Parts: sequence; C-alpha cells; structure tokens
Amino acid sequence: MELGITGLPKSGKTTVFQALTKGRGEKAAHPSVGATHGIVKVPDPRLWTLAEILKPKRTIPAEVKYIDIGVPLKGAGAQHLAQLSTADALIHVVRVFEDDSVPHIEGSIDPERDIITMNLELILSDLAITERRLERLNSALKGAKPQEREANLKEQALLQKIKSALENEVPIQEQGLTEQDAKYIENYQLLSAKPMLLLLNIGEEQIPEAASIKARFQHHSRPHCDFAVLCSKLEMELAELSGTEADEFRTAMGLESSWLEQVIRLSYRLLDLISFFTIASDEVKAWTIAKNTPAQKAAGKVHTDMERGFIRAEVIGHDELISCGSIAEARKRGLLRLEGKNYIVQDGDVLTILFHI
Repeated sequence: MELGITGLPKSGKTTVFQALTKGRGEKAAHPSVGATHGIVKVPDPRLWTLAEILKPKRTIPAEVKYIDIGVPLKGAGAQHLAQLSTADALIHVVRVFEDDSVPHIEGSIDPERDIITMNLELILSDLAITERRLERLNSALKGAKPQEREANLKEQALLQKIKSALENEVPIQEQGLTEQDAKYIENYQLLSAKPMLLLLNIGEEQIPEAASIKARFQHHSRPHCDFAVLCSKLEMELAELSGTEADEFRTAMGLESSWLEQVIRLSYRLLDLISFFTIASDEVKAWTIAKNTPAQKAAGKVHTDMERGFIRAEVIGHDELISCGSIAEARKRGLLRLEGKNYIVQDGDVLTILFHI
C-alpha cells in the first residue's frame, strides 16, 4: 500500500511524514524531483499473538509506503505531481493549529477553505492530463482502423464526460462513474480519482478539543473520503521515545491510542483492504490484500509461483488458532479447513498454501 502525503504550505505535512516514518524516510534517487519515501511496519497485534504461540524464527509485519513530494501540491509542477500518481490513496494534511511563528500562506487559518483549494489543485492536474489525452485521441482517430476507431471513440466519450465534470469543479470520485468506467481510467492515475484521507493537524493546546474539532468535519466522511485528527508536533516527539514511554505519555495526555496507528487503520478502511497471515519456513508473515480476494489470487501476493501452481489452502481464523494454542491442537479439533482457489480470504485468516510448480 502506497500513500501520498499532500498539503498546502505550512500545513505540517512534512512533520506528519517524519512522524509516520519516525524520521527514517529516504530521499528519492533524483533529488530534483524532491520525493521522499518512507516504509512503515503495520502495527497488528494479531501478528504478535500468533508469534507468541508459534515461536517462529522470523515475524514479518505488512508494510505501508509513504511518499512526501517535498513541495506543497499547490503550484507544483507535473514532475512533482507524477510522484503522487503511483499512490493508492492520498493523505491531505489540513492545518488547524495556530502558530504565529509559522504564517499561513493565505494569512488566516481556515481548514474548510484549504480543503476546497486542495481539491481544486487535484482537479486542475487531472484536467490537464485529460485534455492532453483527448488531443492524442483526436489525432489517432484520423486514419484509424475500424476496430481501433471504435475503441478510441468510446474512450473519447468517457474522457469528454469526465472533462466536463472537472471543468465544473467536480472531482472524479464524486462523478458517479460506473465500476467499469472507473477501472477503464485506472491507468491514467488521476489524482482526484484516488481515495482521500483528510488529516486535521491540530496544535498541542487543541488536544482537549480534538473530539469537537473532529465533529466539525463530519460532513467530509463518505465512502472514498475520510478524516482524522492528529497533532503532528506531538507525534513527532513521541516517535523519538520507546513504545512504553510513548504509551505512558499518551495516557497522561488522555489519548486512547496512537493517532498514527489510526491513520493506518483508516487507510485500510478507505481502500477496502484486509490482512491475512502465512506460516511457512519457520516464519509468520502478514500480507495486505483487497477485500473479496480469492485464495489463488492471495497466494500470488506471496509468490507468483504459488498462484500459478495453486492446489489448495489450509485455512484457520486467527482467533480460532489462538484459542487452540497450536496448529497441532487445531488439527486435532478439526478446525483446519481445506479451501479451493475460489475461497474468499477473510480478514485475519491464517493460510498454509499448497502448490505445485
């Protein structure tokens, strides 16, 4: 899973990135592009409870990749925006905190205005891509063979519809495209088509008001757009502490859990993702897949050979395995199920994949 972090100047988006990655982001190979990448292990308590009972030599969490393009999206060039095109979803850091030493680009703090401004930047980026593609299609239609012409005309009609809506400032996520049309334009990697997590960046003095601030933005919650509250300055400081020290500090501040962990959970929900676990070669590993993924396709996530040579999967739910205490006991109780290639993998399933090359 790749998440691209965006935001207006002075919104704190780079602080958010540094907090999420605990300051371990790596600069891109091309400094002129300015992107920074960071990989974070997904915190999943289920993985560690499995490790406790199975005692593997290696325990490997799933990973999330964060991309910070290093410049504010507003006014960014196409080269910078291209860095976000590979992201599965976008995290828009919205400034809510007040700090006279960090002046806002617009002078005053107005989160609603900033959300509208950012949405417009995404729309303008998509509009430019759509217009260029339509120009190429118009050229391709001249002298095209009948079969090619039919496909080009179909694409042209779809893009014209999308372009018209973009010109009316309607992002692609809100254009009501059919599932087929949405899949058709996936390769364009249009930014306003991506799920969006609005991250309301508050100051430390606003932490007691976090719940009421969140309530003010409830109207932004919809299937492909969600929101969360976070104090990036505090999370940056906590990232430098040990896990135990950070938990104690959060308790003292009256915080129930890590805001950064909430960001990951919300990202999974936005993208309709789940986790499953594999046990093989004395290793327990977590994997991320889309909901409703069949077992054979999930096997391909582990290795392409497993998908090609898939025979069946031995399956047990995480909670069932924990209650048994071991694979041997689960087998003794008859709780291990043999499932075929069309079995839909469930969140928390533990799989042993049988395959033949």
